[in-house]
Amino acid sequence: MGQQINLPTTRTQCIGAYLAQPQGKPKGGIVVIQEIFGVNAHMRSVVDRFAEHGYTAIAPAFFDHLETGVELGYDEAGSAKGKQLVNELGLERALEDVASAAEAISSSGRIGTVGYCWGGTVALLAALRLGLPSVSYYGARNLPFLHEQPKAPVMFHFGEKDSSIPPEAVAKHRELLPQMETFTYPAGHAFNRDGSKPYHEASAQLALQRTLAFFDQHLISA
Repeated sequence: MGQQINLPTTRTQCIGAYLAQPQGKPKGGIVVIQEIFGVNAHMRSVVDRFAEHGYTAIAPAFFDHLETGVELGYDEAGSAKGKQLVNELGLERALEDVASAAEAISSSGRIGTVGYCWGGTVALLAALRLGLPSVSYYGARNLPFLHEQPKAPVMFHFGEKDSSIPPEAVAKHRELLPQMETFTYPAGHAFNRDGSKPYHEASAQLALQRTLAFFDQHLISA
């Protein structure tokens, strides 16, 4: 369904992005923000899924600032490489790219974001600082930013068996951002990653339903 495009950024370098268009007029646009593994087959399938639900969707290839075409496996080596790349990239540059991606699909209507793992924290920042309605899946780096005043609504999804995000961290989201919806599921980290071991179908489907309802509320005719 989708296609690879070049995405201008606020810096001198263009990066790649995966773009999928819906059939008919878009309901709005969604910037899909990757895990630490790059815009791989799973992330492209997530983009396609949102397009199937009526949204223009785009996933910027943030790592192109550092290395072109990064698609990592879910093994120990892939995780180590992904962590190295996100630490080198930094959240600020990723947020700049989200803004560029949102601008690129702005003709689709109101724009939101959805992010997973590392991308879940970037999605939170997109709501806090860019004013984009956002959905954050299991963002383990969220805590330092929860004191900021949001410029747009954000929804949180967490796995109750996620060893990287303990219950007290989830509770902080409810305490510091009580106006935002925070959901938990009987699953571990990366429960939305279909085709891999952490995938938990029932949790992923329920989270998707809630995510789509969020975007339908905040992006359509907003």
